[in-house]
Amino acid sequence: MESRVLVLTSDGGVERVELTEPWRELEGRGATLTHVATGREVGLVDADLDASGTRTADVLLGDADVPDLVAEHELLLVPGGTVNADRLRTEDGAVALVRAFAEAGRPVAAICHGPWLLVEANLVRGKDLTSFPSLRTDVVNAGGTWHDRAPVICTRRGWTLVTARSPEDLEEFSDAVCDILGL
Repeated sequence: MESRVLVLTSDGGVERVELTEPWRELEGRGATLTHVATGREVGLVDADLDASGTRTADVLLGDADVPDLVAEHELLLVPGGTVNADRLRTEDGAVALVRAFAEAGRPVAAICHGPWLLVEANLVRGKDLTSFPSLRTDVVNAGGTWHDRAPVICTRRGWTLVTARSPEDLEEFSDAVCDILGL
């Protein structure tokens, strides 16, 4: 059976390797990926500050049908990038999408600053997770238990959450996501 993964980003500030490396690994193991974003052209960055090209999204978040996206995809992947994550957590559609995945019992994977979206969606209470270290207080204040290791996989509350801290965790993060999908 084919695994289908939905990747969610804003229209800019997306940490390039946190998008492209898991994508390459998942695709290499047979998954089909769809990129949904708040804008058609998505600005990528290296180390949060250096422009690193663009990528064209497959689907505009504003045009998407959330129930259909959830039904058609097995897992939601949220790359980091400080600006990306900050923009996503202010987008009602992004918050609704991540909530819908969790409510449907579908796995969510988030790296670096990506867990900010989960905090905004009130999904970290009672969950073990990690993130970029600067989000620790936000995670704890939202009721999550923060760990300084990666990947962190938590299956409590009826859905699986996979998290990692930074690009240095990409190999372990990608392997964990692939394992959850049986790839």
